[in-house]
Amino acid sequence: MSKKRDYYDVPGVQRNASEAEIKKAYRKLAIKYHPDKNPGNAAAEESFKEASEAYEVLSDPQKKARYDQFGHNAPGGGFGEGGMNMDDIFSQFGDIFGSAFGGQRGYSGSSGRRVKGSNLRIKVKLTLEEIAYGTSKKIKVFKLVNAEGIHHETCPTCKGSGQVRRVTNTILGQMQTTATCPTCHGAGKSIRNKPKDTDEHGQRRQEEVVEINIPAGVGEGMTLNVAGKGNAGPYGGIPGDLLVQIEEEEHPLLKRDGINLYFDLYVNFADAALGTTAEIPIVRGRAQVKLEPGTQSGKILRLKGKGLPDVNSHGHGDLLVNINVWTPQKLNDEEKKLLEKLRTSPHFAPHPTGRDKGFFHRVKEMFQ
Repeated sequence: MSKKRDYYDVPGVQRNASEAEIKKAYRKLAIKYHPDKNPGNAAAEESFKEASEAYEVLSDPQKKARYDQFGHNAPGGGFGEGGMNMDDIFSQFGDIFGSAFGGQRGYSGSSGRRVKGSNLRIKVKLTLEEIAYGTSKKIKVFKLVNAEGIHHETCPTCKGSGQVRRVTNTILGQMQTTATCPTCHGAGKSIRNKPKDTDEHGQRRQEEVVEINIPAGVGEGMTLNVAGKGNAGPYGGIPGDLLVQIEEEEHPLLKRDGINLYFDLYVNFADAALGTTAEIPIVRGRAQVKLEPGTQSGKILRLKGKGLPDVNSHGHGDLLVNINVWTPQKLNDEEKKLLEKLRTSPHFAPHPTGRDKGFFHRVKEMFQ
C-alpha cells in the first residue's frame, strides 16, 4: 500500500495557510482533476479523490486541529479510511467548484446534483470497405427513458440540497459529516404521480433507433462515444452516452496490419520467368501490377496509398503484394520431359545474391 501524502503537500500550502488560501489551492486541484475534464482517466480520478480527502480535513477546523496534532493516525480512527465514492467527493467539495462547473455535466452546486444516466454499450461489425471509407449505421438500442406525466417536487429528506448532514459526538467534540441524500441520490427532487409501469426513478425501457456516424480508419476494439444517446438521467438529469465498440469482419483476400494491407499473389513458374501483368483486389475494385521477367518468390510490390486511412491523420497506408511463385505439384509425361531438358540449363541454376533477403526484412527496408 502506498504511503499517504501529507495533506498540506497535496495542494502545496503552508501549515499556517489561511482558510481562503486553502480553499483557493484546492479549487485549482478540483478544476484540474475534475472527472468531466478527464473522462476515463484513472490517474486524474485518484488525484481528485486525494484532493477531496485532504480538503475534507483541512476545511474543517476540528479535523484540521486533530490532523495538525496527530497526523494521519489521530485518536478515534485515522483520516480517509471510509472508502469514499464519487458522490461523497462531490458532496465534500460542495461550493469549491463555484462557477467553474456550475451547471456543467450535471452538477449544480449546493442546490442538488443533476444525476447523469448510465452509459450503454454495443458492438458493431464493419467490413473492410466500411472501415476504409467510413459509414453510417442505424442501430436499435433499448434504453431507459423518463416516462411522461411525471411531476417532481422538492425532496423531503434533504430539502432540495441533495445532501444530508449528520452530527456525531466523539471524545473530541461533535463531528459533522456530509453525504449524498439516500432518498433522491443527490438530485434534490422526488417523484409524485409515478406511472405503474416505471421503476423507482420513473423510467421505463424503450426501443430507439440511433444513427451512428463511423469515421474512416477505425480498428478492431476501438470504442466510439456517441454523447447523450445512453440511458436518460433520472429526475430530468443528463442522459448517458452510447459506447460503440468496433469489430472487424475478416476480408477473404486482404489482410490488415495497422493502416497497411497485404495480399498474397500466386503466379506460375512461366509467368515469373517471362514476366506478366496480373490483377489484384483492392478495397474497392481491382488494380493491375506488372511482374518483371525473373521475378522471384517473396518479392514485394508496393501500391502506395492503396491501404487504409489513418483515423488520427490525413495519411493513407499502402497495399503490399507478396509474390509467391507456384511450383506445380502434378505433371504429365510431356511436362516432365520439358522440365528434364531444362533441369541442367545454367539459367535454371539458383544464383541468390545478398539482396535476396527474407520477407520481413524486405518489408522493413521498404519503410526505412
